[in-house]
Amino acid sequence: QVQVAESGGGLVQAGGSLRLSCAASGTIFSVNAMGWYRQAPGKQRELVASIDSSLSTNYADSVKGRFTISRDFAKNTVHLQMNNLKSEDTAAYYCNARYSNRVGVGPFDAWGQGTQVTVSS
Repeated sequence: QVQVAESGGGLVQAGGSLRLSCAASGTIFSVNAMGWYRQAPGKQRELVASIDSSLSTNYADSVKGRFTISRDFAKNTVHLQMNNLKSEDTAAYYCNARYSNRVGVGPFDAWGQGTQVTVSS
């Protein structure tokens, strides 16, 4: 019903930048929040950054000052600007959209398939 499409991952050298994009589409009444999570091999998934309907943001301590999340309400799109990337940022990044598809129904969570970010030193 609701699809989440991610793009922007890739290979980058330490100190470089990447911009991840995520768009939610389908039957959406409203999006409560969108966020990025990441999971490295052998580690638990963790929240990287999120942004809610009031544009309040949350960041993992490890990315504060380096990553910036932003949201385009018109297109239900979220972006993650990642600067000064470090090797420890290497992970699969997953986009999450928390939404309702009608009044009084939801919220639901939709997840993207993931995009790989690899930072080389």
